[in-house]
Amino acid sequence: MPQSPLDLTEAILRLGSIRHDEMGLDAVLTRITEVARDSIPGTTETSVTLVHGTEAKTAAHTGDLARRLDQWQYEQGRGPCLDAATTGTVLIVTDMTREPRWPEWATRAHASGVSSAMSIGLPIQEAVVGALNLYATRPDAFSRVAEPARALAGHAAVALANAHLYDSTATLAGQMQEAMRNRAVIEQAKGIIMGQRRCTADEAFAMLARVSQNSNRKLRDVAEALVQQVVRPVPGQPTAADR
Repeated sequence: MPQSPLDLTEAILRLGSIRHDEMGLDAVLTRITEVARDSIPGTTETSVTLVHGTEAKTAAHTGDLARRLDQWQYEQGRGPCLDAATTGTVLIVTDMTREPRWPEWATRAHASGVSSAMSIGLPIQEAVVGALNLYATRPDAFSRVAEPARALAGHAAVALANAHLYDSTATLAGQMQEAMRNRAVIEQAKGIIMGQRRCTADEAFAMLARVSQNSNRKLRDVAEALVQQVVRPVPGQPTAADR
């Protein structure tokens, strides 16, 4: 049964419905590959390549064939998905049996049942670039849909960039909260030592640091243990301030 023409509006709405507070980065990537596969006529499988520095990986894919087609390119260090990601362009392979740019990869792709492909560069952020990769079992599947596919990829890039930003912001916020919690418990422990030893804040911190080093434990763990001993003292067990 022939696939219906691409409904760009519906595809964009599916991407626009992504809620970053409800979907993690992996789920967003999976949604992008599914929307592309379902929306672009002739597409058999899709994937998203992410390149960070010299490292490339397939971050999402609709099937194992797409993942293997990508992986073969990573192993060779070149191919349409890598070249599209690094240049930000659209690269189309109309016929794997007559592909001069990446002949070894094209031969393996054709042997796997793939006859044509298209990779569209995705500018995500300064440190990360990517590509939306489309694979088809029939030759020249993408020439006539290149422009609407590129438009769809543009919206996918926005969704992916927002997901990266949300993920990075959430991670940073978590790290800051953890740092604040660590600082709070260390300050509590310092206050306990200062009260017990009648010493300065710097001297109290030095005592905590010495216990941390001698016991090969994190400073925060030593501080938390001291606070817990004061809150719920264990009979006969010395505190960090006593050491």
